[in-house]
Amino acid sequence: MPKGRTSEYLKLPISIVFATSNRSNAKIKLKTIKNRNIDDLIACDYIIPGIPAKAIIKEVGVGKIFHDRYKQKYGL
Repeated sequence: MPKGRTSEYLKLPISIVFATSNRSNAKIKLKTIKNRNIDDLIACDYIIPGIPAKAIIKEVGVGKIFHDRYKQKYGL
C-alpha cells in the first residue's frame, strides 16, 4: 500500500456554469463532466467539449449536489 496521496483521484462529477460570451445578455449554460478530475480542469491542458473558447466560466463545483444547486440557482 503506497504512503501519501496516490496519483489517481476520484472521478467525481464536475459541474461548470458558463456564459456563452462576455455580453450581459449571454445565455447561461450548465455542463457536467464525469470522466475527468478537478486537477485536469484547473490545469486547462485540454479543451472541454461543449464549452467554447470564448466562454466566461461563472462557477465550478465538484460533486452531484452542485448540478442540482446550479440548475435551481440559474433557472436551467
